[in-house]
Amino acid sequence: MRAVVIHAAHDLRIEEREVGAMGPGEVTVRIEAGGICGSDLHYYQHGGFGTVKLREPMILGHEVAGTVSAVAPDVTRVKPGDRVAVNPSRPCRACRYCYEGLPNQCLNMRFYGSAMPMPHIQGAFRQELVCMATQCEKGDKASVAELAMAEPFAVTLHALSRAPSLLGKRVLITGCGPIGALTVAAARFHGAAEIIVTDVVDEPLAYARELGADRTINMAREPDALAALAVDKGSIGVMFECSGNERALRSGLDVVRPRGTIVQVGLGGELSLPQNVVVAKEISLTGSFRFHDEFPLAVQLIDARKVDLRPLLTGSFGIEDAREAFETAGDRKRAMKVQLAF
Repeated sequence: MRAVVIHAAHDLRIEEREVGAMGPGEVTVRIEAGGICGSDLHYYQHGGFGTVKLREPMILGHEVAGTVSAVAPDVTRVKPGDRVAVNPSRPCRACRYCYEGLPNQCLNMRFYGSAMPMPHIQGAFRQELVCMATQCEKGDKASVAELAMAEPFAVTLHALSRAPSLLGKRVLITGCGPIGALTVAAARFHGAAEIIVTDVVDEPLAYARELGADRTINMAREPDALAALAVDKGSIGVMFECSGNERALRSGLDVVRPRGTIVQVGLGGELSLPQNVVVAKEISLTGSFRFHDEFPLAVQLIDARKVDLRPLLTGSFGIEDAREAFETAGDRKRAMKVQLAF
């Protein structure tokens, strides 16, 4: 089979790899769609992110869907011909955090396309993927392209689980990349009364409006646009910080109301915060990392079209055009969610 392999920054190759044999409880999925994630872009553009660096060639990708082509004799969960989204998260189910019901914090996590451990965890941008049947969630109505967005949508559903109920609340989402845009869809589904989205580029904000944002603000053009929300100690009930930008988080402290919640979703570097504001307004600041139970729910909502994520898909490229796909995905003015077709 062919696979998309990263060797170093901007060194992306299409290589032949062995499919591998199925074991007990496993299936083979013919991958048909794979979304390019922010972490994939970091590997392509910089050879890694933070302290995580490529040390050997690695197959990229973890947002994938396709059709089951074969199953092991003991598998009854899915059958050949089933259209499935593949959960890329594979916790060990034996460490202390797995036993405590926190599998997203697994000490021995094997997450597709990750250079954290050595040897690296090979990814899912390949024509055939052998995986556990328990990783597969069936979809009957949605296309494979839609089902391939289940993974990033599950990330946003987990972020919502880290916040109090959004029902009737004013919500602020800072950063409108794919995760920020998907957070708009999730917040609308969960009953937010008003959703305000900020970014520094106009083009992504158009997608936020299409998914249900009530108001969008280009902070580069309107740097003082949030000032009215800071009156009387703030009026935002819940903020989802999806950019990883220190200035975005700092501005949120001014507009979040007393006892409001900030959920940090985007990844960034070190930052400084005014402790007096956090203390005086009794703000809850919490992180959100990956997902677990939310993946099946994400597939169900997408497949039933209770959320319609099709507007986010801005490009699909054949595997032979993978380099062009990555270059396009890295241009925020041209693309929101770019996928490879296998």
